[in-house]
Amino acid sequence: MNVTTVMAQLIVSDLERSVAFYSALFGRGPDANPMDKLYEWHFVRAGAVQVYEEPDRAGTSGATIDVADLDAAVAELDRAGIDHEPLEEASYVRIVQLADPDHNRIVLTGVKEIRATPPSSPGI
Repeated sequence: MNVTTVMAQLIVSDLERSVAFYSALFGRGPDANPMDKLYEWHFVRAGAVQVYEEPDRAGTSGATIDVADLDAAVAELDRAGIDHEPLEEASYVRIVQLADPDHNRIVLTGVKEIRATPPSSPGI
């Protein structure tokens, strides 16, 4: 299998409300509307996010989205008025969790900055 793109699909109950939420989250409108009840945001070399309207299953999805600068992403969430949990430290990443209007879980991740440890000085 030669996978070229992976799409996270989030199941929602109200497409119009969800397109507004995800447009605010990503800072732009969707890139495609390939079929009825489906919108997509494409990310170069990173896959895509689909929002699909299916009210009976809404709120049962989740997506983990790695971002280049988690602090900047949190500032963007705040400017857009999107509620989120506080930054959390994990083993080698930091994370911020949030939910869309249907309570689908979205986790933003960012790799922790690795700080070089200065070499220990020899004793005299």
